[in-house]
Amino acid sequence: MELSRAVLYARTIRHLRPAQVVHRLRLRGQRVVVGRFPDTVERLLTCRVTAEAGWPAGFAPIDAALTWPQLSEVEAGELTLLGHTRAVGMPPQWEQPDAERLWRYHLHYWDWAWGVARDLDRLRARAVFRRLLMSWHDRTSFGRWDAWSPYVVALRAWSWCGQYDALVRGSDLEEQFVATLGLHARYLQAHLELDVGGNHLIKNLKALVGLGVFLGDEPMCRRALRRLRTQVARQVLPDGGHFERAPAYHCQVLADLIDLAGLLGTACPAWLSDAVEQMRRWLGLVLLPDGTVPLLNDGYPVAPELLAALEPGQRAPTGLTLLPDSGLAVLRRGELHVLADVGLPCPDELPAHAHADTLGFLLYAGTTRLVTECGTSTYQPGEVRDHERGTAAHSTVQVDGADSTEVWGAFRAARRARPTVVRVADSADASVLSASHDGYTRLPGHPIHTRTWTLTDSWLRVVDEVTGDGVHDLVTRFHATPRGAVRASSGALVERVTQSAVGWNEREDSSSLECAVRARLPWRFEIELTAEESA
Repeated sequence: MELSRAVLYARTIRHLRPAQVVHRLRLRGQRVVVGRFPDTVERLLTCRVTAEAGWPAGFAPIDAALTWPQLSEVEAGELTLLGHTRAVGMPPQWEQPDAERLWRYHLHYWDWAWGVARDLDRLRARAVFRRLLMSWHDRTSFGRWDAWSPYVVALRAWSWCGQYDALVRGSDLEEQFVATLGLHARYLQAHLELDVGGNHLIKNLKALVGLGVFLGDEPMCRRALRRLRTQVARQVLPDGGHFERAPAYHCQVLADLIDLAGLLGTACPAWLSDAVEQMRRWLGLVLLPDGTVPLLNDGYPVAPELLAALEPGQRAPTGLTLLPDSGLAVLRRGELHVLADVGLPCPDELPAHAHADTLGFLLYAGTTRLVTECGTSTYQPGEVRDHERGTAAHSTVQVDGADSTEVWGAFRAARRARPTVVRVADSADASVLSASHDGYTRLPGHPIHTRTWTLTDSWLRVVDEVTGDGVHDLVTRFHATPRGAVRASSGALVERVTQSAVGWNEREDSSSLECAVRARLPWRFEIELTAEESA
């Protein structure tokens, strides 16, 4: 391993809790054992299920009502996942080696089979599902990634529990199907993602609660709920935001908790229903004027039907709303709407979905985006992933070409920016927010970036100051979408063509307004942004 990479590893690992490192080694060791002795491990984890299987009558998870590939598409051997259609065959080729890993994961989630379960032609749907299931058993190997990644196992187990009544109950598949879900439960109990934590562990525990209810295993259900309570207390911040600070993942976790509250019904504990309400309130406050979820840090667009099912709370009122724990601030005046990122890039122990976007922001005029960021189009390691996580892909200041948070690899971060909110003021005429961060103090001269937003009914003033010593290359960027929609007061800005994500593996041309200088610190840049009259 080259020295620079070893240093990055050291700077990343120092943020982890020791237990995470232990669990990572444990899971890797278990993976080796399962890979070498799959039949033995499968036999050890297999046992007879004697209880009556099934979920409570009348319960349907959120996924059941969403849009999925129709029965006719599945029967024709075509699956559209993440917005991309692949001919997988019928019965499917489950390996799909030429697909990106995220697409392969979605293939093994089986949530797409909700489209089969909903079809009115029940006999045909059951026949297709039977063919799919038998081919999956025949053509996948127990314990082999991608099908047996713990996260994938959790999503598949939840989906199958929900699809059981419509597609399996009373058929000749029933005994094998229930036994397979029992195997999933024991595999998941032995492979909890305690190394990663975050939304992955929530998914693991959600699945175990669902499996416990489905299999009539009350001890399993109680154990999973105890662990889940601890994780909810850790992951749902006091202001209601999810601690990974990625709104798209906030929506995923909220959906998981809503599902569990519905599954448990009158037995739902107060801590779970309280967390759901907190998260709904937070989501309502951060929604953008066009009704979409802001895609800060990692995440793909949240479907309107899913968002509606989450039942977000009230929108942010006029003025300034600060969510201090998750580090977002909403400034609203007239038609102008600002969402500013003044918080930590990620929790210490989980940098996977962090971007180097500290003091970045989004600006809307009505429902028109004026200032945005490049977003996320891939989790595949490489140049695009590096760029989309980096500071240059966000509407903030970059110093000496460095990232404010040292993001690297597909899901890692070494040294991280630590922001401080300096000033919050709300008056009849303007809302003012000022914050700084130390992400560049590792550079010569120890630069510190401070940004102040002043919002009125007609304009947004942004003042950037970089203090410290020495001469530095400084770039202020405002990613503008659509091109030409934003008007800036400074002639120092140069428009450059860049690309922004619009979905998984989908990017389109957009523009970036940039002021690039080489200057001695301290340095100050001020600009007023408004909407073009034609925008």
